[in-house]
Amino acid sequence: MGGGDPGGNPRLRTAIDAAKAENMPNDNINRAIKRGSGEMEGVNYDEITYEAYGPGGAAIMVEVLTDNKNRTVAEIRHMLSKGGGNMGESGSVGWIFHKKGSIAVDKKATTEDALMELTLDAGAEDIHDGGDVFEVVTDPSGFEAVLKAIKAKNLPTLSAKIGLIPQNTVKLTGDPAEKMLKLMENLEDHDDVQNVYANFDISEEEMEKLTK
Repeated sequence: MGGGDPGGNPRLRTAIDAAKAENMPNDNINRAIKRGSGEMEGVNYDEITYEAYGPGGAAIMVEVLTDNKNRTVAEIRHMLSKGGGNMGESGSVGWIFHKKGSIAVDKKATTEDALMELTLDAGAEDIHDGGDVFEVVTDPSGFEAVLKAIKAKNLPTLSAKIGLIPQNTVKLTGDPAEKMLKLMENLEDHDDVQNVYANFDISEEEMEKLTK
């Protein structure tokens, strides 16, 4: 969507920046661009978002890029069923999520007041305290301008991406929490899955119990 030239495709440019932040080799990035833009003969890819429910009633959005829709939906449905969830209808949980830009800035590099002044002037919507980082939230259309302003001040960003942010969350504990974490891990490991978003909330205390 938008073509294979990052100079004229902000969405692609953001994806490349995210890939490089994860140290993905340039050859892999270039192959992915060619696949996605249809430059590889005989291969057609579809971009699909599946809506689902996880353990404890948590909402899940699964973004995939696949050359075989029937195979992928069957595999995702099987993962959900095995993991204590189920596939939802189109529109069943999508309303819970808003597309937003998210930029994580190392707390050691700046103060909240200084970052807020810088980013709000550039078009950011809000800043959240994320523990070791400040999370700057933007509208997708203002994402690049805010990221550019942060980089101009040489502030280190730990992540910068456009994704889905839930408007509300479901608190999970015990068995549903454990199943949800396992399901998320399995979905993220699927070759066709690009992104997985969910609205579950597991407390730090509960996470410590589950990881022991």
